[in-house]
Amino acid sequence: MCELRAQCPWDKKQTIATLRQLTIEEMYELADAITKEDWEGIKEELGDLLLHILFYATIAEEQKKFNINEVIETVCNKLVYRHPHIYSFTKVQDDDEVKRNWENLKLKEGKGKKSVLSGVPLGLPAMTKALRLQEKAKQVGFEWEVAVQVKDKINEELQELDEVIAAQNQSQIEDEFGDVLFSLINYARFLHVDPENALERTNQKFQRRFMKMEEVLTANGKTLNDYTLQEMDQQWDAIKKHE
Repeated sequence: MCELRAQCPWDKKQTIATLRQLTIEEMYELADAITKEDWEGIKEELGDLLLHILFYATIAEEQKKFNINEVIETVCNKLVYRHPHIYSFTKVQDDDEVKRNWENLKLKEGKGKKSVLSGVPLGLPAMTKALRLQEKAKQVGFEWEVAVQVKDKINEELQELDEVIAAQNQSQIEDEFGDVLFSLINYARFLHVDPENALERTNQKFQRRFMKMEEVLTANGKTLNDYTLQEMDQQWDAIKKHE
């Protein structure tokens, strides 16, 4: 990395600001490989991510802020501090207690954070942010007891959505629709389902089936616009049954 910073015109020009979006893209590429359980892809994307970590650390060292050794030392110290059940005499019952202790220790560290929700980044995608907010609230006991309560909450939110739809209040429709989504994400958590992964699997399934339908129906030179919805739906059902 030091050689690249010294000799490569592109690498020499990069700053932490120019790297930011590229790092986000690398994270998504890693996430894709994980979703597909593509171990070769995961290995490659982890290397790309490691490259970015070294890139940031090298720039920081050039500006006399910190170096890669300090990055590693910082995370090691954090892991020791936040795992007192391993490195001290604290006892825990299960992983939920580990998470609660982790959040309590984070609050004690200070850094201007006064809420258990402060650590959730503002820039997270909405679905991931909802999941993290719920997980953090859980660590202080703000949690449903059983999954059926969450399911009842979904039905309650759907009823409220129907009411504002009937009233044709667009602003309230958006609010209530958001409540429905938030409740569904909560339900996914109780079912031990990652909602982001679940939705992405459905995206891929829809794309696969739609493209297969498109391939079959346009093989004779026609376009999809030449078919009725019922005809397309029949082909869709045939593809679904075949799968």
